[in-house]
Amino acid sequence: MKLFKKLVILSITLTFLLVNVPHKADAAISVSASSAILMEQESGRVLYGKEANTKRRIASITKIMTAILAIESDKLDEMVKVSGNAIRAEGSSIYLQEGEKIKLEDLVYGLMLRSGNDAAVAIAEHIGGSLEGFVFLMNQKAEEIGMINTHFENPHGLDDHENHYSTAYDMAILTRYAMENEMYKKISGTKVHKAPNPNESWDRVWNNKNRLLTQLYDHTTGGKTGYTKRAKRTLVTTAEKDGLELIAVTLNGPDDWNDHIQMYETAFKTYESVEILSEGSIEEADEGIYINKIYLKGHYTYPATEEEKENFKVEYQLITPKDGWEESADIPDVVGKAIVYLNNEQIKTMPIYFEKEQELEEKSFFDKFRSIFSFIVGVKQDG
Repeated sequence: MKLFKKLVILSITLTFLLVNVPHKADAAISVSASSAILMEQESGRVLYGKEANTKRRIASITKIMTAILAIESDKLDEMVKVSGNAIRAEGSSIYLQEGEKIKLEDLVYGLMLRSGNDAAVAIAEHIGGSLEGFVFLMNQKAEEIGMINTHFENPHGLDDHENHYSTAYDMAILTRYAMENEMYKKISGTKVHKAPNPNESWDRVWNNKNRLLTQLYDHTTGGKTGYTKRAKRTLVTTAEKDGLELIAVTLNGPDDWNDHIQMYETAFKTYESVEILSEGSIEEADEGIYINKIYLKGHYTYPATEEEKENFKVEYQLITPKDGWEESADIPDVVGKAIVYLNNEQIKTMPIYFEKEQELEEKSFFDKFRSIFSFIVGVKQDG
């Protein structure tokens, strides 16, 4: 970090002139839920919140954590033997039978689409060795990803423990994390799933309970429903439109379907996903050693209103070149950082990399090989 303080070489303000920008919408949102939040997926920016950090019961949206732990276990192809403890789980069920063997992947589908409490227990016992072992993993993961106002006591969210709670904000963090996993995204966004039935001639068919996904809102990409007598209605959904990916969470929301639609529609009219930093070469460099040699390994987008697009600033901070940097091997891999500001508040930092001669040679060799390969393929096609 000391190196970054030596010299600020570049500081530029970017103004975004984009076409097809949506008109500013009324940003006022009124929801029925006791707690609610709307978060943008890539940046994590909170676009709307109502008592978002208040601890509440969360019911079956608990199963988002159960699902992602099962997926990350790399055991989805394993067969799970269903215990008597699992089939005795109260509430919603996929009607597992004691002693049957079912693929873990199918259990996760039954968990997410039909909210099977029996599936939750079967998953927990298989992954954690016991309910207690799995709950330990749940809380460990919650701490790891920053869910500081959350505590899990079971894998399903039933009201049988007083110390089982989370917040709308923490559940959005969890969903944002889970949606980075392609298998989770696939399962969460599945409308119908078929699974083998060991004792019948027909397959089990599970239809997703998420009506936003199946009936009510075309932009929905996934989510999880929940309800208990004490938690009332809880709902997590995700939606995408024009490159803007959003997460909505409501806790104790009697009109949750409409709450989510209203939050989404307001955001889609008000915000646009704007690319602030592009992957690849940084053309603004004017210091000799850095010209055409520095780059970003990824891009950065941020949800912005029409007015906010005028208020972004990108500052490139680079290490002062040293006399001993005669060979590229002597230059550090990371030579600076790009800092993004909105309304003079820092919102993102990304490392700036220096492209070494070896990297250039490897690229040159690959490009040459690719050209030869294309030529050979072309010859074969012509023949």
